[in-house]
Amino acid sequence: MPTSPLHARVLEWYAAHARDLPWRQPDATPWAILVSEVMLQQTPVSRVLPAYAAWLTHWPTPAALAADAPGEAVRQWDRLGYPRRALRLHAAATTMVERHGGAVPSAYDELRSLPGVGEYTAAAVASFAFRQRHAVLDTNVRRVLARVAEGVRYPPTATTARERRIATDLLPDEPETAAHWAVAVMEVGALVCTSAAPRCGACPITRDCAWHQAGQPDHAGPPRRRQTYEGTDRQCRGRLLRALRETSEPVHRADLEATWPHASQRERALDTLVADGLVEPLDGDRFRLPVRAPAVPTR
Repeated sequence: MPTSPLHARVLEWYAAHARDLPWRQPDATPWAILVSEVMLQQTPVSRVLPAYAAWLTHWPTPAALAADAPGEAVRQWDRLGYPRRALRLHAAATTMVERHGGAVPSAYDELRSLPGVGEYTAAAVASFAFRQRHAVLDTNVRRVLARVAEGVRYPPTATTARERRIATDLLPDEPETAAHWAVAVMEVGALVCTSAAPRCGACPITRDCAWHQAGQPDHAGPPRRRQTYEGTDRQCRGRLLRALRETSEPVHRADLEATWPHASQRERALDTLVADGLVEPLDGDRFRLPVRAPAVPTR
């Protein structure tokens, strides 16, 4: 699609309102952009900023991370949540060293072949790091497109082929402009077209929005449930990992028992941490962060 008035309005808005984020700076490397994209999955920008800076100080290149133990990646991940992302970044870095000369590959298919890099992350890195033309469909973009193009408050739970077609059809033809458009639409979703309280009066494309023109009809699908955290296995796993991160020595089971009061839940959570490769059992009673690289799923 050639550049349209809709594109122009979004790009002009972005030029005036975009947040000054380090992974958007001209000197941000492809590795820095990949790290940011993995960290930003299900984690707000405010929590990612200090973790991102610390990570790149420790490991400014894929080779630097690959040379370290995977457990150190888990330790550095600290409390960002969903710590398997740290293992996948480590596995991706190792793959880049083994297959790509220690560089982040630029081709979408090669990015997709990296451990832990899915459809969205590959498109984001190809677009933002290498200025290619790809539909970049994160939660924010999907919500904007659902409202503008489909006239509904929220997109489907999982990305559909129809969403991909709409996003691709809306891309400007010129790759550099398409990459700029991708991040600009994402920023509209993050700052203006938010989930709970959209600010339609501040939106650059209100006049183009089918949902706004229809009177902002409420969500017609199943109720959208918020995830709970308190008392969950996920919280228990976090407590166990915190105890292991705080020391370079193996931790005895008795010390882990002090992290969570419910024995059956604690043991179940510990078993899943071992199964996920986030914890290595040394014997029946001692555990540590992984020294050997686990088998990490490619997706």
